[in-house]
Amino acid sequence: MLKKTLKLVACLMLIALATGCANHQVTPTDYTAFKQSRPASILILPPLNESPDVAATYSMLSQMTYPLSEAGYYVLPVTLVDETFKQNGLSTPADIHAVAPAKLKEIFGADAALYVTVTQYGASYTVLNSVVIVTAKAKLVDLKTGTTLWQGAATASNNEGGNNGGGGLIGALVAAAVKQVINNVSDAGHPVAGAASMRLLSAGRANGILYGPRSERYQTD
Repeated sequence: MLKKTLKLVACLMLIALATGCANHQVTPTDYTAFKQSRPASILILPPLNESPDVAATYSMLSQMTYPLSEAGYYVLPVTLVDETFKQNGLSTPADIHAVAPAKLKEIFGADAALYVTVTQYGASYTVLNSVVIVTAKAKLVDLKTGTTLWQGAATASNNEGGNNGGGGLIGALVAAAVKQVINNVSDAGHPVAGAASMRLLSAGRANGILYGPRSERYQTD
């Protein structure tokens, strides 16, 4: 009886493991529209901010040009774009995201626009730790047709290496206190936002954005 019970438990564990693996499989991105559009220039819109930290929008905005440029795209200067919006009475990301793609195409002449939403930005505190997390999602839209070419999401934190220090409970409490002070007196989210931007917008990653025409790895097929 015991052997039968153990076999049944083992079978159930295998089934649960297989089901869990199946549930975590990532669906491959369909790049058909992306390859048909072949965007060469990208307009980055100021990100929507769903976090409580007001620094999130411009912290992300200032760091998204680099990975896209490295991927092989011409990126319109974000400061010039932001100033153009302000001069036309559009001062909030929500208002800017509501502008029709065709109108953005008319104003800036870019092939595609990047719509980004920051869903998490800043530190969360516990007794023994202070972790800064930045999470963002994005979609690339063809400004001529309004078609979504690609979508993605990424997360980064300043605690990904874990806490390998010694010192026991007292050492952990001291380290946590120091970390909280540093996070409070500086924008600790800014470098983490840079890491999240790289993960979100670097080409060559699984289900990531494709290489652009300025890259040696650009594929025309």
